[in-house]
Amino acid sequence: MQWTEVIVAIVSSFALTIMAMPIVIGFFRTKQLGQTTRDEGPKWHEVKTGTPTMGGVVFLVAAIISTIWVALWQDVFSLGIGLSLFILVLYGLLGFLDDFIKVFKKRNLGLTSKQKLIGQILGGVLFFAAYLYDGLPTELNLYFLGTIDIGWFYGLFIIFWLVGFSNAVNLTDGLDGLVAGTASIAYGAYAIIAWNQQQTDILIVCLTVIGGLIGFFFFNKKPAKIFMGDVGSLALGGGLAAVSILLHQEWSLLLIGLVFVMETASVMIQVTSFKLRGKRVFKMSPIHHHFEMSGWSEWRVVVTFWAIGLVAAILCLLIVL
Repeated sequence: MQWTEVIVAIVSSFALTIMAMPIVIGFFRTKQLGQTTRDEGPKWHEVKTGTPTMGGVVFLVAAIISTIWVALWQDVFSLGIGLSLFILVLYGLLGFLDDFIKVFKKRNLGLTSKQKLIGQILGGVLFFAAYLYDGLPTELNLYFLGTIDIGWFYGLFIIFWLVGFSNAVNLTDGLDGLVAGTASIAYGAYAIIAWNQQQTDILIVCLTVIGGLIGFFFFNKKPAKIFMGDVGSLALGGGLAAVSILLHQEWSLLLIGLVFVMETASVMIQVTSFKLRGKRVFKMSPIHHHFEMSGWSEWRVVVTFWAIGLVAAILCLLIVL
């Protein structure tokens, strides 16, 4: 894949997002539909109530259209692209239903956790079935320790990875521009890995997602004109897990997605500590709210987390490459 094709993949998705986003924002404002800030969130986030959401629909559709177009143009449409798009679409659909119920049905909690989990697990099962059918390896890459074939247990790993990271990115999506930046960095790291491994199909997926996210960021930076919603965050997290699996760099996501791991760990620590000790470790979880409660500005938290994600991604690339 030449630099021309790389630019086309990013620019096409970026352009589609930039053109469509104002239309979506205008629709939500005309219909007076927007996100409702949850009561347990920081009080100063109440000013965000009414902000349009579900912006993830736009950059996902843009990325999917661009991926299919560039893949057909380059004649590299593969199972890898099919599986990546399958997860983006399925997890995006779960998020869309969740957002739709919240926004259009005026029910603040959307889908139940059990409903989303069932859908996420089903996606993992179907992903693994197609993966096995194509004869792809069931080996875990342990880097310096080599690889280990875990057979059918790889299917359980896939389900855990997809569900875990889709929810991790979803937890992270709480500040303007936070996930748009951290996810762009993560997909960028995997684009470099895919380029190095000459897996053009996965490279195209990563590039089109990045293009869509860059376009989305112009509308999501503080003060956000629109939020991505669960439709965007669940799809992005599931997509990252899928890409790491298809590149056989599974464990790299713990480092490339360090911010998402931190956010999830903070929630787990907070809940466990409160149940066992009756005390909270953080002022509020996920951890980005802890720093807000400590007096950091929203922009300072976002930029700091971007920096952590970038340093972690560079470190991982040094290890992998």
